[in-house]
Amino acid sequence: MKELFDMISRKSSKMTTVMYSTSFSLGIRFFSKRFHDPIYGIYGFVRFADEIVDSFHGYDKQKLLNRFKQDTYDAIEEKISLNPILNNFQYVVNTYKIERELIDLFLRSMEMDLEKVEYDQKKYEEYILGSAEVVGLMCLRVFCEGNGQKYNELKPSAMRLGSAFQKINFLRDLKADFKDLGRSYFPGIDLRNWDDTTKAAIEADIEKDFADGLEGIRKLPNGARFGVYVAYVYFHELLLKIRRVKADKLLNERIRVSNRRKYWLLLAAYTRNLTNSI
Repeated sequence: MKELFDMISRKSSKMTTVMYSTSFSLGIRFFSKRFHDPIYGIYGFVRFADEIVDSFHGYDKQKLLNRFKQDTYDAIEEKISLNPILNNFQYVVNTYKIERELIDLFLRSMEMDLEKVEYDQKKYEEYILGSAEVVGLMCLRVFCEGNGQKYNELKPSAMRLGSAFQKINFLRDLKADFKDLGRSYFPGIDLRNWDDTTKAAIEADIEKDFADGLEGIRKLPNGARFGVYVAYVYFHELLLKIRRVKADKLLNERIRVSNRRKYWLLLAAYTRNLTNSI
């Protein structure tokens, strides 16, 4: 039965989200139930693409990504795929009218991770647009449920929030990206001369993105606002923790927020949400 296969596809996307990201999956739990499956669908898609370029060492990553890319477009066009992750993603794309351009930009950023790119400001902005900002816009299409006016109003804030999340990921994963994968995303920065002054400038830039992103969160539909706010709180806490460590430590250690701290932050966020003080 097709219904059974679609159910398996939805569960595959959810399992992918839960296994790869405890923070993101916890945030999804606080969306209205109607948003759960489509957001899992988006996350499952972007996670699989990211795994190809980040984890599949010893395989032909370019070939795998090209196949995944073609399978994605075929799934959207044919409205079905034997790959459960893509089958669920195409349903989300077709149901919520997610633009092909957003998918193109995302996959282009994944291709950039296969190249030895020297990141100047233009390439840096291109990568963040494709790897993070457009993912926020895919989710925003779901949250706005066909309300184009609301989507256009919140689009800039959603992009800034996605940018903040990605830049924090760059800082958190500095050791793995630079030492293990040979990547350095920040433009004009030689990580061999990485220091506290440079680190502080990046953190200040992220705070500006966060401020703009929070303004958008306050205007989100009720069913999405609290879940996105939880993700904001978690990532902002990670930024605060990163700010408290020296630059050289960041190159040798992956900073994380403990599960105990996450649950405390969740309680605080829930209280602020109840009192309309987000």
